[in-house]
Amino acid sequence: MTTRYLHTMVRVLDLEKSMAFYRLLGLEQTRRTDNDKGRFTLVFMAAPGQEDCPVELTWNWDGDDGLPSDSRHFGHLAYEVDDIYAMCARLQAAGVTINRPPRDGHMAFVRSPDNVSIELLQKGERLAPAEPWASMPNTGHW
Repeated sequence: MTTRYLHTMVRVLDLEKSMAFYRLLGLEQTRRTDNDKGRFTLVFMAAPGQEDCPVELTWNWDGDDGLPSDSRHFGHLAYEVDDIYAMCARLQAAGVTINRPPRDGHMAFVRSPDNVSIELLQKGERLAPAEPWASMPNTGHW
């Protein structure tokens, strides 16, 4: 018996805003399904060359009253990045709160527009501590 990873699904309230956030992380749309009968859209986004490891954004056209106010029960999505400081600076410049700054040059956490926790991990060896990250406190929960 073989098991193969397919994707991670998260519900989103504003599809365009959520897609813009995941694009900031470097993900691209790989597939999209608009289901008129079911009144929902599925957008699969993945890092280039990693199309087999997507996140599926599910948007219900008529809203989603069942969406939890805090998605912490989900856990988190994790992405490896080439330069954690540059990625956090890019996200921060776009208005994203860095909930757990990369003080250790290795790990940071942010949240998507739909409150999904996103872990960012430095590829390879951790970077030397650097400001403003080294002295930045946590913001909110992650």
